[in-house]
Amino acid sequence: MRTTKKSGSEPVRNSIPLQSEKKPGSTVSERWLLYCRAGFEKDCAEEALNQARMQRPILAEQPALVADTGHVVVALNGQTLTHRDLIFARQLVRMHSLIGELPERDRLTPILEALPQGNFGAIWLEVPDTNEGKALSSFTRRFQPLLEAALREQGLLIDDRHLPRLHVFFPDKSTAITGTSDPFNSSPFMMGINRQSMPPDAPSRSTLKLAEAIDVFMDKAEQKRLLRSGMTAVDLGAAPGGWTWQMVKRGIRVTAVDNGPMKGSMARHPLVEHLKQDGFRFAPRKAADWLICDMIEKPARVSELVGNWIAHGWCRHAIFNLKLPMKQRVAAASAALDGIRARLEMEGINYKMIARQLYHDREEITVFLTRTRH
Repeated sequence: MRTTKKSGSEPVRNSIPLQSEKKPGSTVSERWLLYCRAGFEKDCAEEALNQARMQRPILAEQPALVADTGHVVVALNGQTLTHRDLIFARQLVRMHSLIGELPERDRLTPILEALPQGNFGAIWLEVPDTNEGKALSSFTRRFQPLLEAALREQGLLIDDRHLPRLHVFFPDKSTAITGTSDPFNSSPFMMGINRQSMPPDAPSRSTLKLAEAIDVFMDKAEQKRLLRSGMTAVDLGAAPGGWTWQMVKRGIRVTAVDNGPMKGSMARHPLVEHLKQDGFRFAPRKAADWLICDMIEKPARVSELVGNWIAHGWCRHAIFNLKLPMKQRVAAASAALDGIRARLEMEGINYKMIARQLYHDREEITVFLTRTRH
């Protein structure tokens, strides 16, 4: 798979169906559109194809990757993708058609003609999470009600969350990709992004990472059950207090461990005990409900630390970040997570672990790990 440096896909004049296309001497393929953070296209595609190879080693011929576009296209040969198990893919869309050279005066007609068959429970008009994509967002906001009205008039758009979502993705203003997503095998957020607003009294923007992680990894019922007032948490590498703030606002008492200073309200909050210690050397006097950790350290070292906390029974739930290297990100993430799996399975501990590169993450991924009863 090769990476080229250009701003978008080459336009084609007509609508081209992309499912089950067959070329002489090639395998039948289905194409999938995956959204990702710009700059992580190679990692997103590599991880998806690794997942596909576990089902069947033979892959279809792959489209060229385009760097820094915030999306990738992969071709599968009868395999499927599971969104829950993908770290770098924000959204998972089964592609239907590529429409090139959309006319300025009538974009509606060619899009309607290129839609997949069937009914849809929602329609999302989306753009890449790039500077070029942001410039298109005002267009999609104006165009959305026109397309939605046309679909309702034709009886294709029905308010039913069990039906597939229709996606119309605009890599640029003259090109559109149509496709569908399974509401039970995709992100519930448009563009795969759960945006958070910066609280005015939080001591750092890192608080947005934990806020997003809580919304992405736990539904409302789980949040109510697992983040109750009166619980306890340990925040390793807490300073200046962005992650501690998220726990405290839920009434959770926090032991903040960091040699650096806590700032703002977290420096004097009655629910915060600040211990000036090294997070890697700290051992709690008694078990806590939660471990949270956002330390700048090699992923293998952080994953070993968290695995020890769960194995020793020092916490039941954990959310932590793994800072990834510039190269071999997929391999580094896999090695760190496999280390945790090996440790907990050796101890006979049942657990659930989900990892994702969140919108508010940068060169890192966020992991949710919890002990389960079965």
